[in-house]
Amino acid sequence: MILTGPEITAAEVDGRLRITPFDAAQVNPNSYNVRLGPTLLTYKAPVLDAHRSNPTHRIEIGADGYVLKPGQLYLGHTVEQVGSDTFVPLLFGRSSVGRLGLFVEITAPIGDIGFHGQWTLMLSPIRPLRVYAGMKIGQIMFFVAVGPITPYSGKYQAASGPRPSAYWRDVAPLEAVAP
Repeated sequence: MILTGPEITAAEVDGRLRITPFDAAQVNPNSYNVRLGPTLLTYKAPVLDAHRSNPTHRIEIGADGYVLKPGQLYLGHTVEQVGSDTFVPLLFGRSSVGRLGLFVEITAPIGDIGFHGQWTLMLSPIRPLRVYAGMKIGQIMFFVAVGPITPYSGKYQAASGPRPSAYWRDVAPLEAVAP
């Protein structure tokens, strides 16, 4: 089951989910609009390594916006801190942003129950696109969980700003991997 807009508002008021800052004008019939934060990250290396930390370049989106270029992955973040210890959040791009040729969160839309923080957004433009801090970039839906809940306590908890991949923290050392 998915929460309706009025139930999202009720759950935010009674604490079953947290959205900070919360704005009733961002509530949709069955989702909540989230806005793009002012910071982007890009990876510096031409080849990324899943077994190592990859250095990033920080970009601050100015008042005139910032032009995203095709072929580049940008890590952005939501203005809002969103989380729930009760519901499963899923984040998707808004259709109006998709119609501009921007893929938002294609491979990892599901959030964990118990995560609370700003969401890192994976942004991939099809063509050059100027984006602005504070623009509505995505929408989060909340689903009812069935069964016992083990809250998330992982490496991205309480994220603030965009976070690069920490996949390398989860992998076995290269020597330990069998061919």
